[in-house]
Amino acid sequence: MIRYPVDADVASARVLDPAFYADPAAWAAVRERVFARSWQWLDDLGAVAERGSLAPRALLPGLLDEPLLLARDGEGALRCLSNVCTHRGNVLVHADCAADAIRCRYHARRFDLAGRVLSSPGFEGLPGFPAPSDDLPQAQLRTWAGLAFAALDPAESWDATFGDAVRATSALPLDALVRDPKRDRDFEVRAHWALYVENFLEGFHVPYVHPELAKEIVLPDYRVETFAGSVLQVAHAKPGRPAFAPQACGGERGVAALYWWIFPNLMLNFYPWGLSLNHVQPLGAERTRVVYRGYAWDAAHAQGGAGGALDTVEEEDEAIVEAVQRGVRSRLYRAGRYSARHERGVHHFHRLLAAALGEQA
Repeated sequence: MIRYPVDADVASARVLDPAFYADPAAWAAVRERVFARSWQWLDDLGAVAERGSLAPRALLPGLLDEPLLLARDGEGALRCLSNVCTHRGNVLVHADCAADAIRCRYHARRFDLAGRVLSSPGFEGLPGFPAPSDDLPQAQLRTWAGLAFAALDPAESWDATFGDAVRATSALPLDALVRDPKRDRDFEVRAHWALYVENFLEGFHVPYVHPELAKEIVLPDYRVETFAGSVLQVAHAKPGRPAFAPQACGGERGVAALYWWIFPNLMLNFYPWGLSLNHVQPLGAERTRVVYRGYAWDAAHAQGGAGGALDTVEEEDEAIVEAVQRGVRSRLYRAGRYSARHERGVHHFHRLLAAALGEQA
């Protein structure tokens, strides 16, 4: 058992043991117990909008690299299939395309867009062939806000993980979101993935690290709420700055941003103009890729408010997280205490990690 316990009482707990960030056993355990058993964002649904469309995607590139295939059949049903031939393991589809069947380029086995074997040269007359095991396996698939999410063997249900965020954002015009490629970014951060998540989960650092963002929001009103598989941070706008209409936030006025984190590595940042999605992809103990994708429903507000200068905020975050990465390696550093007022989100994340590693929840 990999033990990194975190006390349930945030007021007395200490932060995650710094040994965690360099422990190869913890890294391997988190890969299998957290990431391989969690819901992961794949992409938006733009590439599979039409019937007969195929879109190969990897589940968590750089860590799991599980080859998957979004497939919309001729009836319009969307599935997430294994993108690996059931004969000898060849990857089947290499680029987005339209097709009425899936054909393996190795030995010509063919599947329909539901994953069922249609033909397999050289297997004629073989007893018991084809069997259900010769069809392409399916991953669990959910779609929300025009996005696709998949899981292989999730430790928690979709509702337990995403349900609170789905219900809380139901008044937002999610169906109106349109992909804005100008907002697409891929960053590589020289730090452990969990340090990047920790930084996201608290607004404590905003006045010290993000001076321009601090001018946009009312810091004393910054709020953190924890849920079973997620954390919400609510930032309120200063007078005259962009904010949601009250009906979009359950009647709450002056909301500048809704920062949702979904365990373990997804950030959904809702602003008056739309959504900035951040997917944190672990590459190594000190390397993390962060994928930014932008979706707008109101381009008129895109350049102002809390969701304005996102590139600058990202650069500031990267610098501080990389500094923390160097610091947690220190032989003199010992795990500090949580700020019970500001770091409940970080504490919740650490508790979820500890539970996944075998500690009591």
